[in-house]
Amino acid sequence: MDEERDDIVILVGEDGEEVEFEHIDTIEMNGNEYVVLLPVEDQENEEADEVVILKVDHGDDGEDSFVTVDDEDELNNVFEEFKTRMEEEYDFEE
Repeated sequence: MDEERDDIVILVGEDGEEVEFEHIDTIEMNGNEYVVLLPVEDQENEEADEVVILKVDHGDDGEDSFVTVDDEDELNNVFEEFKTRMEEEYDFEE
């Protein structure tokens, strides 16, 4: 049974391949909004060890797009905030 899920985000990679992610959290920080995504296929392997953090770019036309965060410090700050918010639900290995 393939039910429609609201928490699934489909991103198209550079090679044009569609990848499904589960939207785990949205974090607002320093005037920006970030989404934390988990690749769906990783979950099937029971080994979800990599989340993807993307910045939400609110376009002038009302369309939101996700952009890669190139700044390592910015990424780490968002990830630390995510870990703080999610420590009840996830077991983070240091």
